[in-house]
Amino acid sequence: MFNNLEEINSRPEPFQFYTADSLWTDNHTSKQMLDYHLNESVDLSSRNKNFIERSAQWIASKITINQEFSICDFGCAPGLYTTRFAKQKAQVTGIDFSERSIKYAKETADQNGLKIDYILKSYLEFETDKKYDLITMIMCDFCALSPDQRKLILNKFYDFLNIGGSVLLDVYSLISFKQREEIASYEFNQLNNFWSSENYYCFLNTFKYDNEKVILDKYTIIEKERTRTVYNWLQYFSIESLTKEFEKNGFKVEEFFSDVAGKSLDSESSEFAVIVTKK
Repeated sequence: MFNNLEEINSRPEPFQFYTADSLWTDNHTSKQMLDYHLNESVDLSSRNKNFIERSAQWIASKITINQEFSICDFGCAPGLYTTRFAKQKAQVTGIDFSERSIKYAKETADQNGLKIDYILKSYLEFETDKKYDLITMIMCDFCALSPDQRKLILNKFYDFLNIGGSVLLDVYSLISFKQREEIASYEFNQLNNFWSSENYYCFLNTFKYDNEKVILDKYTIIEKERTRTVYNWLQYFSIESLTKEFEKNGFKVEEFFSDVAGKSLDSESSEFAVIVTKK
């Protein structure tokens, strides 16, 4: 028992393990995630409906979306943004590795008579000969990637964009990082059976890496027949550190905002958004 507890409470190296697939593709948790996405009143897997409406309208006006415009949404989930972009007559592609979310997105497109190209794949493995005018990655997905994964995804962005094309994404700020604290706790059937339909105990260890500006929420889920660990990594950024990553990969930073609905940049914001262009 002591050795098990030692392992549960052990601190890995930053981004040492990657378990996103167990969160988004597991049959049980993917259903929970989709339910959170579709809950229009909360900001969990997706932001609330009013924010998404404002955000999609702002993006369409800021970047002048029309029927000749091509957009690719990395991590499209159930199509909350892709559906709205398609209604603006844009040519839209959505990528996600949650089969349940992609199925819902396709059904929504069919019901609305929208032509949207949905691709069931990890965006880290996505390849295409198409070129896009805009790539979006919304809900701070960029923060969940390791430095190597971010470099890979920025190379993909650059290759997939037309000259002068843009990337819009949001990240968590250092203000948000300062507000996080290390904790260790356990709970029976945490989050109302989020992790399993069977009874389980969930140990949550939150580790804070000050030098790297990284937070890890490490979930150890103990069921009667199995034990598994899910690592939820988040990288936090300053304006300077995010600018450096984009500029090193050939992009020109155009403008920062407090969110993807165009709110003016606030130094005290817990997150911020950026538009960059391919040189």
